[in-house]
Amino acid sequence: MIFLLLIDLFSLLVERAKIDNYQLMAGNAKIRTVSSITVGDFYEHHREALGLELISTTHDLTRQIREPAVNRPGLALAGFLSYFARKRIQILGNSELSYLEKLPPLRQRARFRRLCKEEIPCLVISRNRHIAPELMELAAEFQLPIFGTSQVTMKFLNTATLRLENDFSPSTTLHGCMVDLRGIGILIMGKSGAGKSETAIGLIERGASLVADDMVRIKYVGGELIATSPELSRGYIEMRGIGIVNVANLYGLASIRPEKRLDLIVTLKPHADLNEVDRLGLQTKTYDVLGQPIPHVEIPVAPGRDNARMITIAALDQQLRRLGYNMADEFNQRLLKHMSEK
Repeated sequence: MIFLLLIDLFSLLVERAKIDNYQLMAGNAKIRTVSSITVGDFYEHHREALGLELISTTHDLTRQIREPAVNRPGLALAGFLSYFARKRIQILGNSELSYLEKLPPLRQRARFRRLCKEEIPCLVISRNRHIAPELMELAAEFQLPIFGTSQVTMKFLNTATLRLENDFSPSTTLHGCMVDLRGIGILIMGKSGAGKSETAIGLIERGASLVADDMVRIKYVGGELIATSPELSRGYIEMRGIGIVNVANLYGLASIRPEKRLDLIVTLKPHADLNEVDRLGLQTKTYDVLGQPIPHVEIPVAPGRDNARMITIAALDQQLRRLGYNMADEFNQRLLKHMSEK
């Protein structure tokens, strides 16, 4: 056994000199990108969280928001439009409204008309402030949607930007089971019948939480891959021979999570592929999801084998590696030191 391990170790050391990272592409999973959303969709999805109220009477809610950010048009109201971010939602806070109120009526209307001509997606008035009826008439002339919110300007700007980033984030759907085990987001993949759902149940019995079964939606938000489940199937898992199981009813509310960061991908491989599976763990494998390399582990499946326990060990090993401790590397250095001494 030791002789075989030494041969594997030598082969891996040679291979490691040629390649540091082995990447697996996400198959033919389709990547969905968003270039714009309508003002109507933004209002429908986020009006409660942002405290939005539609106050304009004549408006076009099909206008397109083309950038995931919010802009304060102070310079535009002052007449400088060279670098105006016209593709973004515009918000008027105390500063902008106070500036407008101090302008003579004719100049005030001229500046506001020029802003409306820029075909901005919509206008938001913070702190439940009101604008002059003459300006509301100008907005109606251009069918510009105007919303009011009770939130202060900076709170609305930050919250709306986060939600817009989520709306514009690229996404894809992968087939597997997503669980949260001790703070580690694990996606279990494999061919149909490999035992993904059974393994997920085994992890839930060890304290894990189910995020998604079968269809795992993944978005790249804020530099992280966030996995969620379709609303219809959230909290349910399919068990072959049993049927659809409501996980929360069996294991309690703590057994489900609406979303989780993706930290590790585990592929369940047939036992016939045992010789193709990494035995030492010296070579870091990754799985490419939306252009991001995710640590990837292959575990062979066999009758009587406790897959949930193996995945738990893989998850804890990954956590140690993130903290800078690599058990396989430690054994490698120890073995090399022993060989050099002999």
